[in-house]
Amino acid sequence: MIAGVLLFTFLLSLYEFLVYRYVSHRAFYNKSFNIAVAIIPLFIATIILCLQSNIVITLGTIGALAIIRFRTAIKDPVDMLYILWSIHTGIVCGCQLYEVGVLTSLAVTIVLLLLDNINFGRKPCVLIVHCADENEKILLEAIGSCTKSYKIKSSNYTTKGIDYVIELSIKNNEELVKELKNIGIEQFSILEYDSDDVI
Repeated sequence: MIAGVLLFTFLLSLYEFLVYRYVSHRAFYNKSFNIAVAIIPLFIATIILCLQSNIVITLGTIGALAIIRFRTAIKDPVDMLYILWSIHTGIVCGCQLYEVGVLTSLAVTIVLLLLDNINFGRKPCVLIVHCADENEKILLEAIGSCTKSYKIKSSNYTTKGIDYVIELSIKNNEELVKELKNIGIEQFSILEYDSDDVI
C-alpha cells in the first residue's frame, strides 16, 4: 500500500515537473524550485497516511507542524525540501511508522537524483554585447538564428554604439559565439545561469 501510494504520487509529481519545465517561458527557469515542487507531494502523501492511522497521531502532527517557524529566508528551494524531509522523518518516526519513513526516504532520494540529472538541452543565458548602430539589425537576426526566443532586457545607446543585455536560451554557446564573430562583433559576454546562480 505504501509503495503504491508513493509510486502513484511520483508519477503525478513527474508529470507536474515536466509541465512546469515546458510551459515556463522564462529564460531563467528555476530547476531547484521545480525539483522541490515535484518532491514535496511524496512527503505530504506519507504524512497523510500517518494521519489516517490514528486520531492521537493526527493531533500530535498538527501540534508539531504548528510550532515550526522559519526565521531565516531560504534562498534555494531544495534547502526547504531538506527541512521538510527532516520534519517528515521526525513525525513518521515519532508515530513509529518506520516502514513509511524508510520507503519515503528511499523514494525521495531516487526522485531527487533523477530530476537533478535531467537536462533539457537549452541553457538559460544572458548575452551582454556591444555593437555599432548600423549592425543592430544584423545582430538581432544572428541571435534569432541561434535561439527560438530572446528578450532584450536593456539597451544602452552611446556615441560609440549600442550596449545590449539580452535573455536567451541556447543549446550550444559555440554556435552563438561563431555567429557573432561572423558578423564582426568584437566584444560580448555570455553568462550561463543555473537556477538563480551565475556559473
